Amino acid sequence: MTTVTEHYAKHLAPIYLWMAGGAAAALEAGAAEIGALNLPLTHGAVVLDLGAGFGMHSIPLARRGARVIAIDTSAELLRTLTEIGSGLPIQTVNDELLEFQRHISEPPSAILCMGDTITHLPDLKAVESLIERASTELPPGGTFVVSFRDYSVPLVGNGRFIPVRSDDSRILTCFLEYESETVLVHDILHQRTPDGWQTQVSHYRKLRLSPDYLVAKFQSSGFNVRREPGVRGMVRLVGQMV
Repeated sequence: MTTVTEHYAKHLAPIYLWMAGGAAAALEAGAAEIGALNLPLTHGAVVLDLGAGFGMHSIPLARRGARVIAIDTSAELLRTLTEIGSGLPIQTVNDELLEFQRHISEPPSAILCMGDTITHLPDLKAVESLIERASTELPPGGTFVVSFRDYSVPLVGNGRFIPVRSDDSRILTCFLEYESETVLVHDILHQRTPDGWQTQVSHYRKLRLSPDYLVAKFQSSGFNVRREPGVRGMVRLVGQMV
């Protein structure tokens, strides 16, 4: 079975910015999402972006005056972040999400884990550990934001085939295969080459996390939490430390 890190390194990372519609469109969308959160951040506040990728949220945060620690397992995506976020106060870290505590030297004002990143964790124990570690590091009033896709209710039939993006040279389709606690995600990429169309297929597992489960875990870890619609059909949880 391909791991999340392997899947991104070999399959998704080289096309991820294309998937998001290009840098300008992705950063505009990220800035709108950050603006909608209305985080109570002072200038120079430390913000952790877990699963930062190419900087869809890190760059808008830094442009608003935050000092961002951007953590991701994909070195290629972090290189892209460094390129398009040049000159901004962003520290990139190539590491696992659960290791974020090793990379902070002062309490963060906010921790973000957005874009369905939390479902990449290996099991529910890891999810609970991430929430607990966030609650440990955030001061009273600090904010923990998670956005994710609700895979708890399976899609059926043709609904399991999800067109992601296409243009004259690429077509990316996702197919979901549901298991008891996880969903097997197949990313099917067709690319036009000088020798004709070529197909690449890779798959990996995501967790099936229900919003009610995560809300309960936020609350038991000391967060006041609100649930709201996220972008692209995701669920967003915004927790504030009591």
